[in-house]
Amino acid sequence: MFSSYSRDGYKKALEGIEQKTLVHGDKTLMVEFRLRQGAVLPQHAHPHEQIGYLVSGRIRLRIGEEARELSSGDSWCIPGAAIHGADILEDAVAIEVFSPVREDYLP
Repeated sequence: MFSSYSRDGYKKALEGIEQKTLVHGDKTLMVEFRLRQGAVLPQHAHPHEQIGYLVSGRIRLRIGEEARELSSGDSWCIPGAAIHGADILEDAVAIEVFSPVREDYLP
């Protein structure tokens, strides 16, 4: 399966956070997140393993009891069921992959 870039298809996830599913297969799903400075992703958990790459910007990511400030080029892995959240320190773009596929993120 191939997917071509499009400026369309972004959905508001939360205030200051937009997301777009880029591509998905049977076992994984890739999402682009556009994050605005000052936005907050509240602490939450889900059964999906989640790996991410920060394309641009700066965020403070919390995974369990650990918090780390990340900048462009940094990456992370969040185990399934782990509590996590983020503060957006400056406008940012992140790419994340979820496994298994998040049905709620399917286009």
